[in-house]
Amino acid sequence: MTEEKRFIYMDNAATTPTRKEVVDAMIPYMSDNFGNPSSLYSIAELSAEAVETARTQVASAIGALPKEIYFTSGGTEADNWAIKGVAFANRDKGNHIITSQVEHHAVLHTTEWLEKQGFEVTYLPVDSYGMVSPGDVRDAITNKTILITIMTANNEIGTIMPIAEIGKIAREKGVLFHTDAVQAAGHIPLDVSEMNIDMLSLSGHKFRGPKGTGALYIGKRVKIDPLMHGGAQERHRRAGTENVPGIVGLGKAIELSAAEMEEESGRISSLRDMLIQKLLEIPKSHLNGHPEIRLPNNVNVVFEYIEGESILLMLNRRGICASTGSACSSKSLDPSHVLMACGLPHETIHGSLRLTLGHDTTEDDIEYVVQNIREVVQKLRNMSPLTPPELRNS
Repeated sequence: MTEEKRFIYMDNAATTPTRKEVVDAMIPYMSDNFGNPSSLYSIAELSAEAVETARTQVASAIGALPKEIYFTSGGTEADNWAIKGVAFANRDKGNHIITSQVEHHAVLHTTEWLEKQGFEVTYLPVDSYGMVSPGDVRDAITNKTILITIMTANNEIGTIMPIAEIGKIAREKGVLFHTDAVQAAGHIPLDVSEMNIDMLSLSGHKFRGPKGTGALYIGKRVKIDPLMHGGAQERHRRAGTENVPGIVGLGKAIELSAAEMEEESGRISSLRDMLIQKLLEIPKSHLNGHPEIRLPNNVNVVFEYIEGESILLMLNRRGICASTGSACSSKSLDPSHVLMACGLPHETIHGSLRLTLGHDTTEDDIEYVVQNIREVVQKLRNMSPLTPPELRNS
C-alpha cells in the first residue's frame, strides 16, 4: 500500500459538489428574499424574478425558449413526467413507447409501470459499446407509437447516443422524442432545436448545482398531462411551491457550466484519456463503452478475476471514491443491466469499476488513482482462486 493517503473523489456521475458561486447565489433566497413567488407583494416579486432568470439560464444552455422550461425536483421526476404525461395525454392516438435496454432506472421502471397500465413498450438492444442504432429506432416505430425515449449519454459507461439522428427520425414519423440528458447537460453541447428533441430532462447536482433540483424542457408541439396536481405553479403544469433557492442554484450552475464547457471538457477529456491508457496497461483489463464517442469525464473498466465491490472497499480505505457495475454499489442483487445489454458475461461485469472525473481532478490525482488501482487489483487477484498463475505475484 502506498504511504501517502489522500481524498480523491472520482464519482462525479453520482453527484458533484455544489460550487461556491452557486451557493452564494442561493443564500439570499433562503433568508432575506424568502417570499413565495405566487404572492403579490414586493418580496414575492423578487423570488418570482429570480425563478424567471433561472428559467432563462436553463433555456439558453440547451437552445430552448424560457417558456418551454419547467422546474422539477430532479431528473427522476422529469423523466417520470415526460413519459407518463405523454403516455396518458396521447392514449387516444396509440399506446406504444420505444426506449432502450440501457436507460436509467428512472426511465425503465417508469415504462415497466406503464406496461401494467396497458401500454406496449419496445426495449431496443444496443451494440457492444452500448450504442442504440437509429435504424433500429426507425424499424420499431408503428402506427401506435406515441413516444421515443432514448438517453443522451449513458450514466454507467459514458457512451453518447446518436440523439440528433434519432430526433430526426422521430420528427419525420410524427412521434414525440424525449431524451434523459441528466449525465450530458452541462458537460456536452445540447440544442433541442437542432437535435429535434421534444422533451429533455436534466438534474442540477450533476453539474455542480444543488441536489433536489431539475428541469424538463417541453417543446411547443407536446401534448402532456401534469404529473403533480394542486396549485397553478409552472403555468398550471407542475403544482407545488417553487424551490426558489434550488431553482436559482440550478440556473447559476448551468450558466457557469455552459460558459466553461469547451475549456473544461478539453481538460477533463485529456485526463480521462490518460486514465484509460494507464488502466488498460493492467493485464486482463477492458474498457466499457465507446472508446471515442463518450462523455468527457467517464471511464468504465473491467478487471477480470476480481469483484468490483472489493475494489471499491479497498480504494475507499486509500481515500478514493468510485463506483462499480456490480450488486454492492447499487444495493441490488442484479449485475449492471447496462453491461449485460452490452454482452458482457456476469463474472466479468462483477469486476467493473467506474471512475468519473470532475472540476477538481488533477493529473496528480490520476497518477495516485492508477497506482492504487494497480496495487488493489494485484492484491485481489493474489487472493482469488480463479486467478491464473501468470497473473499472480509470488
